Amino acid sequence: MQIDEIRKLTDEELQKSLEDSQRSLMNLKFRKATMQLTNVVEIKSVRKDIAKIQTIIRQRQILGSK
Repeated sequence: MQIDEIRKLTDEELQKSLEDSQRSLMNLKFRKATMQLTNVVEIKSVRKDIAKIQTIIRQRQILGSK
């Protein structure tokens, strides 16, 4: 996901996307451990997506508290 796409999401959509990404990361790690994952770069991209989503959530929290 691009950062502009993430910023367009509502708070509820951000939470849903974060949960989905975390679940996906867990599945990728499990597949890696069982030697079923062929492209380990997927893990890195999902981790970056999670970080982007968490950053936007935190920015909105900071702006909302002012």
